[in-house]
Amino acid sequence: MFGNFIYFIVVLLIYTTYQPAAEGQIHALGALLSFCSLTLLFALVVKSRFARLEKQLFRLPFARLDHQFTALLNRLSILAIGLFAVDIYFLDLPSLFTGIWPFAALPTLTALIFLSVFLGYLAIIWALAYPLYRALYTITVSRRSYVGSNISFAIPVILPWVLLSLISDLIRILPFEPAHRFLSTTEGEALFILLFLLIVALAGPLLIQKIWRCKPMPPGYERFRIEALCRRAGMEYADILYWPIFGGRMITAGVMGLVRRFRYILVTDALLSVLSPEEVDAVIAHEIGHVKRRHLIFYLFFFVGYMLISYATFDLILYGFIYLEPFYRPLMPPGMDQATVISVLLSVFIIGVFLIYFRFIFGYFMRNFERQADIFVYQLFASARPLITTFEKITQTSGQPPEKPNWHHYSISERIDYLIKCETDRSWIHRHDRKVRVSVLLYSVAILMMAGVGYHLNFGETGRRLNTHLFERILVHEIEKDQGNAQLHRMLGDLLYHRQNLAGAAGAYERAIALNPDEATALNNLAWLYATSDAAALRNPERALALARRAAELDPAPHVLDTLAESYFVNGMHEAAAEAGERALQRAEERGEDAAYFREQLEKFRRAARGGNPNSATLNGQGRVSRQQPQTARTV
Repeated sequence: MFGNFIYFIVVLLIYTTYQPAAEGQIHALGALLSFCSLTLLFALVVKSRFARLEKQLFRLPFARLDHQFTALLNRLSILAIGLFAVDIYFLDLPSLFTGIWPFAALPTLTALIFLSVFLGYLAIIWALAYPLYRALYTITVSRRSYVGSNISFAIPVILPWVLLSLISDLIRILPFEPAHRFLSTTEGEALFILLFLLIVALAGPLLIQKIWRCKPMPPGYERFRIEALCRRAGMEYADILYWPIFGGRMITAGVMGLVRRFRYILVTDALLSVLSPEEVDAVIAHEIGHVKRRHLIFYLFFFVGYMLISYATFDLILYGFIYLEPFYRPLMPPGMDQATVISVLLSVFIIGVFLIYFRFIFGYFMRNFERQADIFVYQLFASARPLITTFEKITQTSGQPPEKPNWHHYSISERIDYLIKCETDRSWIHRHDRKVRVSVLLYSVAILMMAGVGYHLNFGETGRRLNTHLFERILVHEIEKDQGNAQLHRMLGDLLYHRQNLAGAAGAYERAIALNPDEATALNNLAWLYATSDAAALRNPERALALARRAAELDPAPHVLDTLAESYFVNGMHEAAAEAGERALQRAEERGEDAAYFREQLEKFRRAARGGNPNSATLNGQGRVSRQQPQTARTV
C-alpha cells in the first residue's frame, strides 16, 4: 500500500515537471506505435519474470521466496515508472493532446489519461502476479479483488492532486480576474494549496470510504464493544465501517479523519473472525492511539514540510542546472530540446528529494508513531499481551516472516520485542514517548529554518540576486544560440542596467542597435544612460541626443520624450528641452499616467530656459536628474 503511494507520487512529479519540446520529437503515429509496442513488451517481461519465480515455488525456502516476490514486485513497479517516463519525455505523448478541446481548456484531463496509463502498467503487474501470490501465501482472495484492492488504494493518493488541478483549471477559464491575479502570485498559489490541503485532510475521509466501498458495521456485540472502548478513551468518530480490503481477508484495522465529523474506524471481517474480543480491543486501542497522539495531524504537517523544502530549494536547483549546462549537456542525447533537458534533470532531482524525504524522514516518524500507537495500549489496559498475540496470528495467517523489514513499520518481531520489554519495564514507554517528542521538536526547528531560507530566496535580497543571475545566464545562453537577435541583446542590456553594470548595459544596447537600428527601447535606454551617467567614461551627451531623437521618431511615448528632453538639457539646449518636456507631459496626461514626475521635469527645463538655476534638490552634482530607478524600470 505505502509502496504504491510512493510510486504514484513519483509519477505525479514526473508528469508535473514535464515541459513539452518546442517541436514534437517523434511523429504522432510513430509515438503511438512505440507506446503500444513498449506496453506489450512490458507485459511479456512481467509474465516471464513471475513465471520464472513460480518455478522455484517448491525448491526454495518460504522466507527466500517471500523476499524474491516482494523484490520482484518493487523492481517491476520501478520499471513501470521508467516506462511512464519514456512515454512522457521521449515519446512526448502529452503533446498529442495539445490544442485539442477540451484538453486545452482543462489540462487535468490529459493528466488523468496518463495517470490511468501508469495505473494500467501496475494493473498488468498485479494481474500477472496473482497466481504466484495466491500459491505463495495460500490466500483465497480472487484475482479481481486482489487487483481491485490495489487500485482502490492508489486512488486516494492521486485524488487530491487531481481535484486541486481541476479546480485550478476551472478558475483559470472562468471570468474571475481578481482570482486569476491573486493565484498568479507566489503567496496566492501557496495559500490556495494549503487551504485545499486542509479541506482535503478534513473532509477527504468521507470520499475515501466511499471509494473503498466501506459499509457501516451493524449493531451487535462487536460494534458495542468497539463503541464502549472509544467512549472509555474519549475518542469521538463518525462511524465504524467494514473495510473490504482484499476481500476483507486481511487482519487489519485503520482510522482516518482529523475531526469527529469525518473520522472513521475501519475493520475487516478477518479481524473480527480470527481475533478474540480482547485482541480486537488491543487493535482498536492501537488505532485510538494514533488519534490521541495526534499522528494524523503530524502527517499533514510533514506534507507541508515537504512543500516548504521544495519551495525553498527549487530556484537554487533551477539556477544550478542552467549554470552548469556546459558540463552536463554533452552527456544528454543529441538533438534534445533544452526545455526537455531541464525538465528531465528537475524531475530526477525532485524525485530524489522526495524519495529521501519520505523514505528516511517520513519513514522514521511513521515507524516511531506506529510504536507509540502500540504502547498506547497501556493507557487503556494493564497488559499488551493481546496485541502481542495479534501480531503472532498475523504472522501465521499472512505467511510472511516476522523479521520481514518494512520502511514504514518496524518488523513484527521488533514490535513484539519492544512490547515484551515494556511488559517487564514500563520505563520503555516513557523513553519512546520522549524520543518522539524530541524528534518532532528537532524536525519543527529544521522546517522553520527551511521556511526562513525559502522566504529569503523568494522575497529577500538573496533571492533577487539569484534570480537576476539566473535571468542573465538564460539570456546569455539564448544569445549564444541566436547572436543576431537584437531583442535578446536589448533585454540583456535592461538586466545589466538594473544591476548597475552600466558599461555592460551600454555594450549590450549598442549591439542591439547595430543589429536593429530601429530598436526603439534600446535607443531610448542607451540615450538615457549616456545622458545621465555619473561615470565620465560613459557620459556622451551628443550621442545621447542622436539616439533620443531617433527613439522619439519611432515611439513618441511620454518616457521616450522625457529622455529626449533630458538629452537636450544635458547638451545645454534648454528651450528644446522645455518643448520636449511639454510634449512628454501632454502625452502622459492623455494616457492617464501619473504626470507628477513629468511636471517636475518640465519645471526644471523651464527654469533653465529662463536662465535660472534649476531646482538643486532635483539635480545631482553634474546638473543631471538623479532617479531612484533607471529608465528601464518604466519601459521593460
